[in-house]
Amino acid sequence: MHAFSDDDRRVLGEVLDWVVDRLTDPAGTPSAGAPSLPPVVGPVVGSGVGVEAAWRMLRDQVLPTAFPADHPRYLAFVGGAPTTAAVLADAVLSAASVYGGSELEAGAVVRAERAAARWLCDLAGYPPESHGVFVSGGSLANLSALVAARHAGRRADGSLPDVIVAGGAAHSSVAAAAGIMGCTVVTVGAPDTRLCAADLKPVLDELPATPVAVVATAGATNTGVVDELDELAATCAERGTWLHVDAAYGGAGLLVPQLRPLFAGIERADSITIDPHKWLFTPFDCAGVLYRDPAPARAAHTQRAPYLEPVDEEAFDNPADHAVHLTRRARGLPLWFSLVANGADGYAAAVAACLAAARAAARRIEASPVLELVADPQLSVVLFRRRGWAPDDYRRWSSRARSSGLALVTPTTFAGRTVLRLCFVNPRTSADDVELVLASLEA
Repeated sequence: MHAFSDDDRRVLGEVLDWVVDRLTDPAGTPSAGAPSLPPVVGPVVGSGVGVEAAWRMLRDQVLPTAFPADHPRYLAFVGGAPTTAAVLADAVLSAASVYGGSELEAGAVVRAERAAARWLCDLAGYPPESHGVFVSGGSLANLSALVAARHAGRRADGSLPDVIVAGGAAHSSVAAAAGIMGCTVVTVGAPDTRLCAADLKPVLDELPATPVAVVATAGATNTGVVDELDELAATCAERGTWLHVDAAYGGAGLLVPQLRPLFAGIERADSITIDPHKWLFTPFDCAGVLYRDPAPARAAHTQRAPYLEPVDEEAFDNPADHAVHLTRRARGLPLWFSLVANGADGYAAAVAACLAAARAAARRIEASPVLELVADPQLSVVLFRRRGWAPDDYRRWSSRARSSGLALVTPTTFAGRTVLRLCFVNPRTSADDVELVLASLEA
């Protein structure tokens, strides 16, 4: 089972051919029919079928039921379109079997990850002493930052703060993190509205004690809206309150000079979430949590045990010490490799292409006699409606589009109404792709 056999070598050749085809044509049509596991995916039995038969099941019956997140018409949620270089590094990382929790074991792999995190810190305008680490997703990044914030806010009597303040557009993971931590979330403002200091100040004034943190959003999942970060940072600094900015989706906008003013103040946040697997073209899963001062994170997250003493004795800056994890994949390596291969300028151009596609889609919707733009896009999320449709009409159309392989576009709710949402994070999404989707809605 562990020896590399002739069958394994033969299947590896087929896998490589499949990968080449996949990277050459990521727009290959997903299979028609509702996504469901084929009958062959049954219980695991004592005797295996062999690697060749297993590969054919995976290739021919399991994978075709997925709608790939890098398909140019995957426009629901916040997808991901990894660069070829990042995919190659991700495959090598699996084959290399690197444990990414400490430099003792991972060596320069961890240093490469650190270089990628340094790039993100610099992008956010953080000082040289700042630090970041890569985790599985925005949910774990937000949780890790909030745990660090709570640890830093421990009171003189040893008690911990138990209130998190967040805007109405905060990601669902903030409430989930609060539940894990045993905290209460105080929401400021209506859903999908920008959090501003004028609304935040009276809420903070009414709290009996300093909260765990204020959570601002830089690129709301539903709308793409960026909170008023500069004013929020000033308010939090005045009160000694930790500011966490969730830029999981929107942080890539920092690469575009025209968008930088939207993010003014992010450099003053105590922690930031940015997900490279969203709009920075890295394979799932890879999310970054950044700390302006990493000391509170180390204090909160470093684990102590006799079997960890060899790691702790080394003066290493270990990724395991900065988030809620110990065992971890070296998720930042594909990002580092792709940055080395393509350069930051290539990333900036790709993000700008997504923004241009979103604006072109908005103009096309405005010109339609039956479609209505709900809000002008601030980043790369476009919200619109189909005149005359009820909620069930949106759901039926979305289901047909998915099952036919046309697109993955899902309805959402905005200002109390059912609308459709397009999220552009793939530079290969063309005007023709958008036209196919919109023409289907107009038919």
